[in-house]
Amino acid sequence: QVQLVESGGGLVQAGGSLRLSCAASRRILSFNDMGWYRQAPEAPGNQRELVATITSSGTTNYADSVKGRFTISRDNVKNTVYLQMNSLKPEDTAVYYCRGRIILTNYWGQGTQVTVSS
Repeated sequence: QVQLVESGGGLVQAGGSLRLSCAASRRILSFNDMGWYRQAPEAPGNQRELVATITSSGTTNYADSVKGRFTISRDNVKNTVYLQMNSLKPEDTAVYYCRGRIILTNYWGQGTQVTVSS
């Protein structure tokens, strides 16, 4: 069974930084791609928003709202994907989820809360 466990969330002041980690129960290179999504309580329909993704070949993709501030990376030895978040804004407040895709199946972590105070 595939498990993804997020950590690193917390409370930070605007302008601060946090690093989220997503530890996988199997080799992360076995995933076609992995990514971070977030869900804010005020989001329309409570939808999860894509934040950043990284493919097995290392190609990254970012939401326009986080470009230049967030960086997704991975450690293939530790089977962990990271999200470095800098210059945090109050609008970044959300529950952040890790997702891994193997062919047509998506696996999700339990989420970690990030709160940015103004």
